[in-house]
Amino acid sequence: MALSSKRTVAALAGLVAVSFGTVACGGSSDDGSGPTGGGASVGASQIDKTDYSNWCGMKSQLQGKTVTVYTSIIGPEGAAQQASYKKFEECTGVTVKYQGDNDFEKNLPQRAQTGNLPDIAFIPQPGLLQTMVSTGKAIPAPQTVVDEIDKGWQPIWKTYGTVNGTVYAAPLGANVKSFVWYSPKFFKDKGYAVPTSWDEMLTLTKKIAADGGGTKPWCGGISSGTATGWPATDWLEEAMLRFNSPEDYDNWITNKLKFNDPKVLKALNKISEIFKNPAYVNGGHGDVKSIKSTTFQDAGLPILKNQCAMLQQASFYAANWPAGTKVGPDGDVWAFYEPGQTASDKPVEGGGEFTVAFRKAPEVQAFQAFLASADWANDKAKATPAGGWVSANKGLDVNNLTSPLDQESYKLLQSATSFRFDASDLMPSSVGAGSFWTEMTNWIMGQSDQTTLDNIQKSWPSN
Repeated sequence: MALSSKRTVAALAGLVAVSFGTVACGGSSDDGSGPTGGGASVGASQIDKTDYSNWCGMKSQLQGKTVTVYTSIIGPEGAAQQASYKKFEECTGVTVKYQGDNDFEKNLPQRAQTGNLPDIAFIPQPGLLQTMVSTGKAIPAPQTVVDEIDKGWQPIWKTYGTVNGTVYAAPLGANVKSFVWYSPKFFKDKGYAVPTSWDEMLTLTKKIAADGGGTKPWCGGISSGTATGWPATDWLEEAMLRFNSPEDYDNWITNKLKFNDPKVLKALNKISEIFKNPAYVNGGHGDVKSIKSTTFQDAGLPILKNQCAMLQQASFYAANWPAGTKVGPDGDVWAFYEPGQTASDKPVEGGGEFTVAFRKAPEVQAFQAFLASADWANDKAKATPAGGWVSANKGLDVNNLTSPLDQESYKLLQSATSFRFDASDLMPSSVGAGSFWTEMTNWIMGQSDQTTLDNIQKSWPSN
């Protein structure tokens, strides 16, 4: 997605009765085992065994058919999506009808209730996939799609498209959240090196603060309308991945590891060292409390004026720099990987979309197989010359990505020692799109680390 799904998932809070908390995404390892939870059980006999890998040779069977696609991807990115289907349409004679919707997350469950579902939807939250499977309307992915997932992605991605042991959805696009934005020129002029470990990043933070000159080490902003607070949840999620194991992160998502567990408190303490220290923030905007009133879109702009040196924010933040800003290693702004505890420890947090079908027909399953393939990933990269899109598919040729940031994101996705999906997108919506946001907002306004975590734990649904 061009923007974090956290900004749109708020529309789901209170709308869908089924709890997202039943999704146990990731399990205890990256072994590809599926999540458990609600939704109808699907027998192996219901999985379509037809070979759709030769979709380009199925024109006699598919000619004249139509496939409808429904998604939150709109604007220029939506146009690039549609352009990437050209090969499939020409080879098969199928017409793909595309509909983008800003209110996708709210409207898709409602369309399930009215029976007005698309043939395929691009779902940006595994929790929403769980909800849609529970309606009984989602179609298990055909075997060809499952094979493409096994071939093209790290096993953890398969778990995010799996419900009750059955694969429903293949990954589509991806984004990386584990980035810190900075000015290469400012770093060079000051003799600062990009840190390769968390301790090096803290040492650099202290150095910038000591050097003064009107530059604070960090800037930040968590204001985002009804979704205010979500950038702060990213800070904690990144720390959870760096100071705890991937298994701890998975257990935290399902509340097997309680929100106020000492392991979570340790992670929050780590980011409090930075974001609640008035000597370190909030360059160009004000004091610590100004982080609440600063929009996430405006948060990093002081980097361009050397008022702050660093901003933790995802790859999609590239769209928020003013027109004419050069993004690159030698540009006005660039991003480095938010380091782990050591240079060799490289956990990555990110997100993405997943394709799920709601009609079982050859043209639909063939299109789903095409979208799961490396062929499509490379076609999509070529159809996005301005950049701003990446896939975690191993078959994507990095040279087809024109943006240096997209190339860097792809390399991180492939080299990560562990990859995990955005945690709040996997938690029950009352937490992930509710108390987690509001309590982290209270935290930046002065609430203690322990109280913040205690309050979120109290909000976790009993069922």
